[in-house]
Amino acid sequence: MADGTEEDLRSPDEFIDIARRASRIRVTEQTSRSGRRELRAMLDGYQLDAKVVRTCGFCASAGRYTPVTGETAIEAEPGDICPDCASEELDRQLAYRGDISGAARDRLEDLLLDVQDLERITNLLKGRLDPELTKFDEISPTVEDVDPVPVDSLSLHPGLQGVLEGRFETLLPVQSLAVENGLLDGRDQLVVSATATGKTLIGEMAGIHRALSGQGTFLFLVPLVALANQKYRDFQDDYGHLVDITLRVGASRITDSGGRFDPSADVIVGTYEGIDHALRTQKNLGSVGTVVIDEVHTIGEQGRGHRLDGLISRLKYVCNQEAEDTGGTQWLYLSATVGNPKPLAQALEATLIEFEERPIPIERHLTFADEYDKVDIENRLVRRAFDSRSSKGYRGQTIVFTNSRRRCHEISRRLEYSSAPYHAGLDNGRRKRVEEQFADQDLAAVVTTAALAAGVDFPASQVVFDSLAMGIEWLSVQEFSQMLGRAGRPDYHDTGTVYLLVEPDGNYHGSQERTEDEVAFKLLKGEMEPVQTRYEEGAAVAETLANVTVGGAHAKGLNEMMVGELPTKYALGKLLEYEFVNGLEPTPLGRAVTTHFLSPDDAFALLEGIRSGENAYDLVARMEARDDRE
Repeated sequence: MADGTEEDLRSPDEFIDIARRASRIRVTEQTSRSGRRELRAMLDGYQLDAKVVRTCGFCASAGRYTPVTGETAIEAEPGDICPDCASEELDRQLAYRGDISGAARDRLEDLLLDVQDLERITNLLKGRLDPELTKFDEISPTVEDVDPVPVDSLSLHPGLQGVLEGRFETLLPVQSLAVENGLLDGRDQLVVSATATGKTLIGEMAGIHRALSGQGTFLFLVPLVALANQKYRDFQDDYGHLVDITLRVGASRITDSGGRFDPSADVIVGTYEGIDHALRTQKNLGSVGTVVIDEVHTIGEQGRGHRLDGLISRLKYVCNQEAEDTGGTQWLYLSATVGNPKPLAQALEATLIEFEERPIPIERHLTFADEYDKVDIENRLVRRAFDSRSSKGYRGQTIVFTNSRRRCHEISRRLEYSSAPYHAGLDNGRRKRVEEQFADQDLAAVVTTAALAAGVDFPASQVVFDSLAMGIEWLSVQEFSQMLGRAGRPDYHDTGTVYLLVEPDGNYHGSQERTEDEVAFKLLKGEMEPVQTRYEEGAAVAETLANVTVGGAHAKGLNEMMVGELPTKYALGKLLEYEFVNGLEPTPLGRAVTTHFLSPDDAFALLEGIRSGENAYDLVARMEARDDRE
């Protein structure tokens, strides 16, 4: 007999006496078959009944009797164990890997009780891809009943009408909703709809039509240079025979040039910064008839959203001065991810067009992996996708999102199947070749930075998150939703697949308080944050200075037009203290600061460096490196 870890030996007569007084006699399956036979034969001789039962092997080794059933037994080596012992063993396995968030541990324990196999669960910690276990959930397809608008009923400018009739018979649902709600009557709209549902054509229909009809220039604005280059090429291919198209991207801090730019063109494709630079330096944009702000949800990004907020206010002011002959400027704001679309639409004074259709389902998977194991897992995922075909005949292709350009190249080099890095540091020609190769299915994967997620236009069936960070900042729920929405296209795929490769207790910078496993569950379970523009001291001063530069005495009105609440009186006081303004005019120093998008801290750091004899180019390079999030 055993009691805890101490064996208590009894004589046969004493044992039989104890057995006769027992209400039940149980023999564990952990006893060998021959041992069970001998024991039962002995008990039969004394006319005692015994029943063989399943018990926890770990408890038995510790001298405890814990029966288990088919519903409670957890498969383990050397035999079945009870849930408590399985949970303790899981904790021992997790302890070898360092800290892990409570949410991640709870997820693993839920899976353990569900599949009742300890080895399968611990294999997840070793990067094994078990789809039944890695699958977190599935976003079901949704379809809204919208009557499609026939393209031949649009009455657009004949040139544009002919192009569209050659491409489509009817508009997609979100496009039909926009037309039915006054798109072609000049109404301002905030269009919120998932990736690949046709938002961009809404802006094109209004902007190209009005430009061809003599109702002003069409501005199409995006947050990144790479996206502007891509949209410029698309516009040239689709409408270059109808309109003149120019490109205006961000100005260099050193050369102060904004790239090739023809302000008299019918269509200007630009970055937010490129157009804002034109405003701050008093370049004439002519009479603007239509403005499309793509990815407008970035107005809520911490640290950068204020720049888009300020741009919209300044551009509205300039357009109101110049667009009297066109009947006013039409404003269209596009986004796939807005947590508070109604308040944002009200703040932008736009009609909300919201369309929530998801044409195909998306499976979301989560697995745990060390940084060193991630590429091996990505390699298996890329191979598995590319070796399969959808019912439409297309191979599965993968977008791998990571947090740095260096990591893009590292992953791409290590993938066995054909792949390519894709980020804003590559020249236009190289990016275009990657886009064409992916479209032709010559690449199994592209590896890109999270910063390019907003506009990466690849028909991928699978999205893999190598990292849940953008630079050194964790992704927001909006950014995450935007990125996973790239998985699956209805014309190509039957389903979209998303994999999060999560490092327990991992982070990318000492300033990150949460760990990657904590962030993963926040993103998977979290609701979309409201889009709000918040103004810290430096942002308030920078935007007010830009508004003074563009609007002069009207700067207070420009501040009041902004979505975020900006402390004008405080900001003006700081501008006077810093000698950036004289009255409501920028000083030469203030004009230099706003022309180069400097924060007050940046400006003073530059001044100190120059006065101490530091090379100006080294100073600028250091600032660019610090600000680079791509």
